[in-house]
Formats: sequence, structure tokens, C-alpha cells
Amino acid sequence: MDSVLIIGGTRFIGRPTVEEFLDHGYDVTIFNRGSHENPFAENDDVRHVEGDRTTDSALERAKMEVDPDVVVDCVAYYPKDVRAATQIFADCDAYVYISSGAAYGVDEAPKREDDTPLHDCTPDQATSDEDETYGPRKAEGDRAVFAAADRGVRAMSIRPPIVFGPHDYTRRFDYWIDRVKNHDRLLVPYSELRHLVYVEDVASALRVIAEAGEAGEAYNVGTHTLPLLTEWIDAIAEAVGRDVETVRVGDRELDAVDLAPDEFPLYLDYPHVLPTDKLEALGWEPTAVAESVAETVAAHPDGEGRENGPDRETEERMLGVLDTF
Repeated sequence: MDSVLIIGGTRFIGRPTVEEFLDHGYDVTIFNRGSHENPFAENDDVRHVEGDRTTDSALERAKMEVDPDVVVDCVAYYPKDVRAATQIFADCDAYVYISSGAAYGVDEAPKREDDTPLHDCTPDQATSDEDETYGPRKAEGDRAVFAAADRGVRAMSIRPPIVFGPHDYTRRFDYWIDRVKNHDRLLVPYSELRHLVYVEDVASALRVIAEAGEAGEAYNVGTHTLPLLTEWIDAIAEAVGRDVETVRVGDRELDAVDLAPDEFPLYLDYPHVLPTDKLEALGWEPTAVAESVAETVAAHPDGEGRENGPDRETEERMLGVLDTF
């Protein structure tokens, strides 16, 4: 039986990743600081090693204790984290780094793994915790993976866009679930195409890449289809069992109530499209949108997410303005 060490493992992407590897017969160990509730605390099949992944000695201790065949790195937010992990786990059968679709450095569509340039990353960006440096940091992590592969390490990366599903602590998708559950008319900004990905599809992709991926390669992951924002809302409404009206608005209309399109979760002003044919060639398949949305809706805690976008009072003022025309 193969063994996997999941760095992270207790939060959003980590939970289904643990379950994915368990379901496929792996011995699973999670490695983290223990600062978040461990959903596997009562599961004897999941071992927990406590430590800070930013400390090399803690990673080295985890390696000695577990001796994993596979390492999945869910919480490498800085390039130095990836460089350290690919050195410490250099003799493992596979190291898979969770990068991001934000690593791509241009707004063209589609964004292909082997053709689309990545962000540059300055030394200051590499150590910054600002939101605007997230893409450059992930891109530099990818380059650390490629450098490790050049040294003979079987290191690979996965590039998800925005992830949705149960236990999503960002609550971006939950904003729209809450709106659909509670209101008949929704204000929706005109938005470009934006790839999303179901969290369990990220988990299954991580296992597939670990088993069948090629060293030094990056793999996009995303939905099979590319719904518009209004179509995502329609899918939520179908799962909830409600009829809702989506009222689409642009910048000029929103200006009337001092709103901007980017205040709405999942809005995007340029197309973000990640083809997944390279990953699918390894045998990976995504979950149908209707099924993944239904599972996300079923897990949604009532009231969660509504704070992540415009308040309902402002939304109703905008709808009132539109009704006067």
C-alpha cells in the first residue's frame, strides 16, 4: 500500500484530498500546526503529525516519521516553501504542489500550461503576503517545481481557478447560494467567462497527477463546461428548487447606487479559461456542474456568504431604479 503525506489536510481542499487518497487505499498522514479543527481526529485511518511547514526541521521530522511515497502540498504560499519541500522530499515517488490559475501572467484566453506565460516574481513579491502578489508567488512556486524536476525530482503542479464546494471558508460561491435561497430577484453584473472548479475534482486530480503525471509538468483543472455567472446562478436555483430572476447590469447602472462590478463575488472583467485536456489525458474526469452545485448547496449553512457582496438594501435600491425606466 502506498503512503501519502498531505501538508495541510484539515481545511477546504485538504478534506476531500484526504478522503480521495483513503478511498484509493493509501495510508494517509496529515501534517500541519493543528491550529484548525481536525475533522479526522476520530478517524484511526488518518495519522496526524504536528508541525510548522515553514520550518525545514519540522518537514524533515515529518519525512523521517512517515517516509511517504507521495507528498501533496496544499499550503505552499511562498516560493521558499516549494523549494524546501522539493529538496526534503526529493526521493519520494511524487510531490504535487497546488499552484493556481492566478499564476498565469496574461489575461488572454485560453490559458494553456505549455504556452501561456507565467507572472514574473520579484524578490519582494516572493516574500509578500499581499493579495496582489499571490499570482506571482504561485508562479515562482511553479518554477521551483520545474527546477526540482530538472534535478531528478518527480515534482508536478496543479493550477485550479477559484474553487467551490463544501467547507469553503472564502464563502464566495455561498454569497450566490444565500441570494438564491432568500430572494426572487438578483442583481448580477455583466461578467466575462470564468472557470471554476469543484473541490472534490481538485482532490481527484491531485491523486491522478501523483499516480500518472509527468515530472516537471503543470496541469490545469476546472469544470468541463464554462457557465456564465448567470448560468451558475441558474444551477444554484435548480438545486435549491426556486425560480429567480437575474437582472443584469453594467458599470453605468451600478454607479447610480455607488456600486462597482467587482464588489460581486465571482465577477471578472476579462476571460479566465483553463483548458483541462492535458489533465484529462491522464484519466481524470470532472464532476458534472449540476451535481457539484447540488452537493455544494446541500452543504451550505444558512446565512453564510451574504456578507461577501453588496448588501440587500443597496441591491433593492438598484432594482428600484431599474424599475422606473
